[in-house]
Amino acid sequence: MKKNCTSCKCPREAHDVCHEEWVSVRSRLGLKGDESNGPIGVDPRERGLAWAPPGLPSHKVEEYFSMLPEIAVPRLGTPGERHRDRQLVIQLPKQDLARAYCRHLDPKHASSADDFMAARNEIALDIGSVQEVPERDLECGVCESSLKYGSLAVSASKLFLLYHPTCFRCTDCKELLVDLAYCVHDDMLFCERHYAEQLKPRCAACDELIFSGEYTKAMNKDWHSGHFCCWQCDESLTGQRYVLRDEHPYCIKCYESVFANGCEECNKIIGIDSKDLSYKDKHWHEACFLCNRCRVSLVDKQFGSKVDKIYCGNCYDSQFASRCDGCGEIFRAGTKKMEYKTRQWHEKCFCCVVCKNPIGTKSFIPREQEIYCAGCYEDKFATRCVKCNKIITSGGVTYKNEPWHRDCFTCSNCNNSLAGQRFTSRDDKPYCADCFGELFAKRCTACSKPITGIGGTRFISFEDRHWHNDCFICAGCKTSLVGRGFITDADDIICPECAKMKLM
Repeated sequence: MKKNCTSCKCPREAHDVCHEEWVSVRSRLGLKGDESNGPIGVDPRERGLAWAPPGLPSHKVEEYFSMLPEIAVPRLGTPGERHRDRQLVIQLPKQDLARAYCRHLDPKHASSADDFMAARNEIALDIGSVQEVPERDLECGVCESSLKYGSLAVSASKLFLLYHPTCFRCTDCKELLVDLAYCVHDDMLFCERHYAEQLKPRCAACDELIFSGEYTKAMNKDWHSGHFCCWQCDESLTGQRYVLRDEHPYCIKCYESVFANGCEECNKIIGIDSKDLSYKDKHWHEACFLCNRCRVSLVDKQFGSKVDKIYCGNCYDSQFASRCDGCGEIFRAGTKKMEYKTRQWHEKCFCCVVCKNPIGTKSFIPREQEIYCAGCYEDKFATRCVKCNKIITSGGVTYKNEPWHRDCFTCSNCNNSLAGQRFTSRDDKPYCADCFGELFAKRCTACSKPITGIGGTRFISFEDRHWHNDCFICAGCKTSLVGRGFITDADDIICPECAKMKLM
C-alpha cells in the first residue's frame, strides 16, 4: 500500500533500483516507434550511456551532454545513471501511465482512469527532440534569451518552441525533464507526475492518482479512503485520532509504544492524554510529580533534586541545604547562590566587607576570609606614597623601607628628582649632592668649596680647619702634604723644607 520501503521507511525512489523495463522511456510511456540513436540504430549503451537523445551523431551527443550538469549525464556506472533511474521513477510513475500498474484503482473508476490517460497521451504527453537552432533571432521558450544559431536546443513540438538544454525543466519540481519526456498544461512544461497533479489528487500513501470523488485530506495531503494509515502498523487512521511525529501520522497505540515517556514514579507510560512533566531527562505524570519525602505535589512549586530524587523546598532544605557564609542561613530551594572556591553566599550577602555594597558580577579581591570590592581593597591595602599619600600603581622608589612615587622622591631643598641620582640625607630628609654640600658640608680652607664626602672623597682636618686631599698642599712649593709632616705659618701650612728656607 505504501510508496515507502517497509524495512527502512525511506521513499522507493531513494533506493538505487533499476529494471530493464524502465530503460526505454518510449516503452514506459506506451509510445510506439524507434528510439535508436541515429539512422543506423546505434545502442547508447555501446557508447557507455544509459540513454542519449535519438537521431544525433556521436559528436553531437557529446556536445549535448556537455551543456548539462554532470549529474544529468547518464554514463553507465556513474551517479548520473543512478540519478536518471530515480528521476524515471519520480517523473514518470508507472501507475500514472498504465492502468495495469494501478493496484488500488476501484473497478468502478477504471473508465475515468482510462479517459484521463487517453486524453493526456493525446493532448499533453510528448518526447522532445534535440536539434540545431535553424534560424537566427530565436528565443528560448522559458528564459526568453536568445538561442545561438547552429547550437543544440530541445524542441517541444506540442508548443512549437525551442529551449536551451538546461531550461527544459518541469515548472513544478524544476528538475531537468528525464529523457526529454514532458507534458503541456497551460502552455507550460511539466513532468508527467506534476502534470497529473495539476488535474487529479495523488494519494500520499500509495502514490497513485485518486479517481474517486471521495477521499481523505489530512496533513495537507490527499489520501485514498483507508490509505491514511499509521506509519508504524499500517492501520487506517480515517476517522481515528492520530499523532503527527516527524511529519508522519501514528495511531495512539503505536505513538505511545514508540515515543511516549515512562513515569519515574509509577513506571507506566505517560499517554498522550496525560500531562508529561519533565526535569533533567526524567518524566512524570502530573499526579506522580511528588516530593520523595512528604509526598506533597510539586506541580507549580519550587523543588530541589538530590541523587535522582525530587523534594519540596522544605524537605530539601531540612536534609540537604547548605548555609550562607555571610549570614549563616540556609539556601532555600531555588535561591540564587554566589560561589567562590569552597565558599557560598546569598546574592545579597555577597558584599564588600568595608562598604557593604553587593559585589554581584563585579570584580572582587579575597583577602584571608574576607571579600573586598576593588575600590575598598585599594583604599585599605594598596601601597601609598609617604609624601603624597596616593596609591603607587607602578614604578615606585623605596627609601628607608618606605614607598615613594618616583616624581615625589625629590631633594628636600631644590625639589629636583633624586630617582637614579646620587643623594644623601640629613635629619631623615634626602638631599641631592649639590644641596647637601651647600647646606651642611665642611668647606675646604684652601678652595672654599664644600667637602661632601659623597663618592668616597677624602679630606684632612686640623685645628678646626679642613682641606680636600688635593687642596692640602704646601703654601710655598705647592707639593702635597698628605701623609707628611707640616708646619703652620699663620693661616698657611708649609712643608718642613719651605719652613727651613723661611728661617734662613
